Amino acid sequence: MLTFLLWCLLFVLCWPLALLALILYPFVWLILLPFRILGIAVEGILGFLWALFTLPMRLLSPRRV
Repeated sequence: MLTFLLWCLLFVLCWPLALLALILYPFVWLILLPFRILGIAVEGILGFLWALFTLPMRLLSPRRV
C-alpha cells in the first residue's frame, strides 16, 4: 500500500517518470528473481550446516521438559 501511495505521489509530481517506473518494474523484478532464488537456496544450505554442526551439542545437552 505504501508503494502505491509513493507511486501516486510520484505520478502527481512527475508523471513521465512514474509511467517509466511502471513500465520498467516487471523487467527489474525478472532480473532480480534469480538472486532471490539463490538467496533462498543459500539460506537453506546455511540452515542445514548450522543444524548439522549444533546437532552434537543438542544431543549431549540435558533435555528440558
